Formats: sequence, structure tokens, C-alpha cells
Amino acid sequence: MSNSISVVENSPSFSGNIRSRLKDRTLLFRYLAIINFIFGAWYLQWRITNSINFSALWLSIPLLLAEIYSYLGGLMFLIGLWRPIVRWVKSLNQMTPPFPSSECPTVDVFITCYSEPAEMVEKTARAALDIDYPTTKLCIYILDDGNSPEMRSMAEKLALEDLQSAKLQKEAERINRDRIKLVARLHQLEFLAPEIPKAEKLLQSFQLQVQTDCNALSQVLSWLEQLKRPSIPQKIWLEFQTVIAEGLDNAISHAHKKLPSTTPIEVEVTIFSQSLELRIWDYGSAFDFEEYLQKLSDKVDETAERGRGLVIMRRVADHLSYTRIEDDRNCLLIVKYYSPIQEDYSQGIIDTIAGYLQGFQQLILLLNPNHRQISDYLINERRSLEKKIYQKELGLSELTRCRYIARPKPKDKPHHAKAGNINYAIFSGETSGDFILTLDADHIPQPRFLQRVLPYFYTYNLQIGKYESNQIAFVQTPQAFYNLPDGDPFGHQAHLFYGPIQQGKDGMNAAFYTGTNAVLRREALISVGLQNFSDEFTKDEKRLDEFDLVGGVSSNSITEDMNTAMRLHAAGWRSAYHHEELAEGLAPDDLSSTLKQKLRWAQGTIQVLLRENPFTKSGLSFWQQLQYFQTMYSYFSGFFTLIFVICPIIYFFTGIIPVRAYGADFALHFIPAFILNRLTFLAASWGIPARELWRAEQYAIALFPLFIQAIWSVFTGHSLKFQVTPKQRQAGVYLQLVWPQVTIFVLTILGMLWCIYRFAVGDLGNSWLYLLNGAWAVYNLSLLWVIISAAVWQPKSVL
Repeated sequence: MSNSISVVENSPSFSGNIRSRLKDRTLLFRYLAIINFIFGAWYLQWRITNSINFSALWLSIPLLLAEIYSYLGGLMFLIGLWRPIVRWVKSLNQMTPPFPSSECPTVDVFITCYSEPAEMVEKTARAALDIDYPTTKLCIYILDDGNSPEMRSMAEKLALEDLQSAKLQKEAERINRDRIKLVARLHQLEFLAPEIPKAEKLLQSFQLQVQTDCNALSQVLSWLEQLKRPSIPQKIWLEFQTVIAEGLDNAISHAHKKLPSTTPIEVEVTIFSQSLELRIWDYGSAFDFEEYLQKLSDKVDETAERGRGLVIMRRVADHLSYTRIEDDRNCLLIVKYYSPIQEDYSQGIIDTIAGYLQGFQQLILLLNPNHRQISDYLINERRSLEKKIYQKELGLSELTRCRYIARPKPKDKPHHAKAGNINYAIFSGETSGDFILTLDADHIPQPRFLQRVLPYFYTYNLQIGKYESNQIAFVQTPQAFYNLPDGDPFGHQAHLFYGPIQQGKDGMNAAFYTGTNAVLRREALISVGLQNFSDEFTKDEKRLDEFDLVGGVSSNSITEDMNTAMRLHAAGWRSAYHHEELAEGLAPDDLSSTLKQKLRWAQGTIQVLLRENPFTKSGLSFWQQLQYFQTMYSYFSGFFTLIFVICPIIYFFTGIIPVRAYGADFALHFIPAFILNRLTFLAASWGIPARELWRAEQYAIALFPLFIQAIWSVFTGHSLKFQVTPKQRQAGVYLQLVWPQVTIFVLTILGMLWCIYRFAVGDLGNSWLYLLNGAWAVYNLSLLWVIISAAVWQPKSVL
């Protein structure tokens, strides 16, 4: 599989951060698939119209239905492979433009466990701690559904070791240095704090508040006279008084015309060494001052009693503006320049200092428009510093990256197994990462995991020049195993699924989430989970008690992963399949554990079909519906496989055949369809070892009793419980678990031996027909043998 993984770091021609294209030989596969559809339909047409044995309808009709089922299943399977895409991605630290390390999202690693040995989980947790990612942005959570004291002790030990590691010690020193700097800055503010009120007391003498009263002008002019400086020419001062009077009159007579007389008007004068500034704040309605000035005449009507103010102000002032500010007030600003008169040196210094103070005050308040006074700004800055210091101290206390969560499990309350375990961690308040990496207890991640996967969740926006989150809800990577014995007797290698099948689903935005080795966006998981919980709550208000267990990952099935993916897709979120092995786990190495795992998958999938049929679920595209339904449809194959394997046996012992014509006409229709089917499958699975493909085909047939059991248990309403797949070998021989397959196997051999005996004594007619059924029987035996041999398989003893 590693040969099919593209490492973009070795591809200098690779441009952009993510690229995708159709898989090699897709066009060839499509041609073969179309021809395969046609020849398969031709064969079925012939079967229906020319080959039904009407004297044995009880057998011929079921066989025909089995063939029709297989054709439709193959049709959906090949459609699902129609658009397989291969993705290339640059690692997070090699993206173009560079992804700012300060903007790296926080990631929580959820290691779900129940009864696994603490030593196994420790290996996974240690590997997760070694993931190449900023230490303060990564937390590893051991979600222990079994609440084991050994697991808790292991997590605490690992947390202490991690805190003593060089990289965390270095991070602690960095955080502490930042904290010391912030504390020093806070002390500086505290030193300034006593002086600021004194300066503001001086500056307040340049500010006055009056009410909306025509008599307020005398109060303002009296106050203004106290501010007069010898350096200001008398003519300039009189003009300045005039504009103050006109500005105040404008606020009283126009802006506050319909407002109560108690409405305040604030006046502020700033005296600089070469200019005078006047600000008058009122609470009037918004007003397009510039447009009004453009329409205003430059002539002053000397006979008019009112309406001359703006003309006078525009003529006298060097700068005039009237703007709306953030607190829903209007500010009239008037600036008047002057050439200072020679004055007493000491008094000039005092006036200059006062002007500088006013200028600094205006600058500070201009940069911080939410504050009225410098002291307000200092108070806010002090609070901000105290908050930052607290965050640094909190950061020091939260440097522990390995954490343990064991949820409470009260009696008489549904716990929802793995889904409930994950959801409790999400809603308990102990986790907050932007993304969640889910790992089974035995799956050991590689250090580059997040570097290779996180780029999928971001798109560079050229307009604003930064990376933005996109609509990718989850990225699934393959499952791989490091404990597979030679020959893979239990068929765990899944290069067909984690390859052409997932790539085909990815091409239709329907990649499956498989529960481990995947990164999910918390926002998507919670928003969709809460919406589904809301829908369920409207049907049954008693479910409120389960809120913290069902609001994220789906708890509607014992295969929570596929159902969660379907809900995310239905809500409009997208997915991606990254074809690179980034974690390895333990596969069950005995038949009992393997069958438990496969039974749970089958039962859970059928549960989803009954509870959330993809063809009735709004939000899914037709191709997404087909992808999900095809998986569900495949588990009904057990009933039809039973028909395929018993037909030769029936013929051996009774001579009854389900097909009327087995001659050249049968060969003409069956053989081309069969060969084309094989060629199409080989084109779709190119690059996967033939031995692995054969093993997958063997188990697809040999597990037919398990598929029947799964269908029967779900449709009859049997209570289904999530069973954790054992991670340690369960010793023993398991022929009792495969007695249906053994029975079919033995009956097939007995039937063949019976026919050989009849041939030897000369009592066998139509020998070519028996030979054809014999070939069919040998094919069935080769398929069933895999599970019988797995039942007695034992690992090689180590001396």
C-alpha cells in the first residue's frame, strides 16, 4: 500500500497545497464496467426468458433471484468506484504560503478504551504525545469507559513523565518569561496610576458639560475666559469665542430641538502652541453634514435672525467637521490656527505642557474610542494584563497534556458504548480542541499524523491573504495492522476498502468515517449532533437525560461511525479520504474476536438502514445515498449465498437442476459475462495483491451465516449491545462457531463422492452436467475453506 502513497515533499513540480485527480486506469475501468453492465443484463435476460426450470420452481426461482441480487449489487459497487480520486497534500509545516504556527488549531486526541490492558493503551498514548505538533495546542485524553484504576494510574504516570520532558520544560520556561514581562508591565501601570488622576484633574478644566438651555452660552463663555492664554492673539480668541457660541447654538436649537432640556452637551477645548481645537458633543440624530455644507451659501445674511451659524463657522474655522461616533453621539470639531505672541517664558512652558497633555490625551482616546478618560483606558488595560497573566498561569497549570476521563455510568440509563464515551468527553467541559483525532486503544499514530491531515481543513483566501476554515468535517485515513500473521488467515487486510472503495466514495463526497485514525472538526460534530438530538427530543422528551451522551457522535446504531458520517454529509459538510497509513493497530488474531467484530459491523449497518434510510434522508445527494445504501445492501447477500452453495449439493443427491439449459447456449451467455466481471474488478483493484483480493472474496462468501444472523437479529428486534473487539488472542479451536459452513462443506464433499461412486458403477448419466456442478462445488469449497481453516488456526509457537 505504501507504494501507492504520494509523498509531495519529493515532487518539486507540485503546486498549491492540495491537489486531486482521477486514479490511474479509471477510463479503462469505466469502459469495462459499461460493457460488464451490458453483458450482465444480457445474461439475466436470457436466464429469465430461456433457462428457468419450471418443473423445479422452488429452486430455480430462488437461484434466479440470487443472480439478480448479485447483478444489482455489482452494479452499485461499480458505480461507487466510478470516480476514484487520488489526493496529494503538503504537510502543514510546508504549506504555501506558510501556515502561521501561532494560528495552529488546538487538537484533542481521543483514545477510546474499555477493557484493554493499560500497557496497550500506554503505547498509543506515548505515540500520541510524540505527534509533531505545538505542545500547547495538543492534548491527549484517555477515555476509559471501564473506569479502571490501572488505567487511571497509567495516565497519571505518563502525565508526570511528559511534564518532565525537555520540550515541556522549555515550553514552561517560555510561558513563564512571558508572564514575567506581563507582570512587569502591570507594575508600571500601578506606578502610573496615582499620577493619572492629577493630570486628569488639570485636563478636566478644559472640559465642560451643560444642559440644553439657551442660557448655557453665558456659562460657557465665562468658563472659556478662564482658559485664555497670553500667547493667543485677541482677534483669534474673539473668533474662537464666536464659533463656540455658534456651535453651542447649533446643538441647542437644532440637534437637541426635540430632546428634553436635561439632555447634556459636552464642550472640550484643547489649546496647542499654534492651534485651538473645539469639540462639542450632542445626542442629535445622524446628519449628512458634508452634503449640507455643499448646498450652503458662502454669504452671511446679516438680517437673518437664525441659520447663519454654519456659514460663520465655515468662514472662521480652518477645519470644520461633524461626525457620528460609536456611542451614538455627534461630534462637532473646529480647528483654528494662530501665530503665538511672545510671552513670559515660565508661563509658556506651563501652557505648552498643558497642550502636550491634551494632545496625548486626544491621541490615546482616539486610539481607544471606547474610553472617555485616560483612567478608563488604564483600568481596562490593567484588567487586560491581569487576564493575560492569569491565562499564562493557567497555561502553566494546564501544560499537562495526557489526561484521563472516566465517565459516570449510572444504572437504568443508556450509556451508548463508544459513542457515549466520546460524547461525554466532548460535553463534559474537560475538552475544547478545535479538532478531534479519534484513535482506538491499540492504534499507534505516527508523528506526522496531524501535519499530513490538518491541511485539508483550511483554504487560503487570496482576497484577505490568510487561511480560512472550509467545509471539511472529517478526514479519514486507512486502518493498518502490525500484528497480521503470514497469509492473513482472518482477512483483516483492507486495501480494497481503504483504497479503491474509499477513493470512489471520496470522489462523490461520501468517504466513510470508520471510528479510528480520523480527524473530525468539533464544530461540525457538535452542530450536527445537537440538531439530531433536538429532532429526537421532540419525539421523546425523556431523552433529555442522555444529552451529554448523544449530542455529538451518533448513538443511533452500534456502528456509530458510519451513521455519524451520513449525518454530517446530510447537513452539507464535506469529507476527505487521505490515502496514507498514519497509524497501525492490532487486528483480532482469533476467529471468535473476528466474528464478533464483523457481526457488530453488520448489525449496526442494518440498524442504520431501518432507522435512517439514506434514500429518505434529506440533505444527501443521490450519489451519497447510493454509496450508503450499497454498503447496507451488501449484508443481505447471506441469504443468496446460501442458495448458491446448496444448488450443487441438491443436484448431486437428487439430480434436480435449477437451470433448464446448460449447454452451449448457457456457455455463450454466462462465460463472457463472468470473464468481463473479473476483468472489471481487476481494473478497479489494480495494485492490490491477488492473494488479498482472493481472501476478501472468500470471506464475502464464507461469512454468509453471520450476515443472515445480523439481518435476523435486527429485523426481529433483538436487543443489540456494543461489544468491544478483544485485542488479545482468545485461545481455542472455534469449529462450533462455523458449523453451518462445516455442514455445507461436508455435504458438498459427500455429494461429490457419491457422484464419483455412481460414475464408477456406471449409474451416472449426463456426466458433463455433473462435471459442471462439480466445478461449481469445488469453487464453493475453496471459498468456504478459508473460515474453516481460520477456526483451527494457531499461531506459530516461539521456542
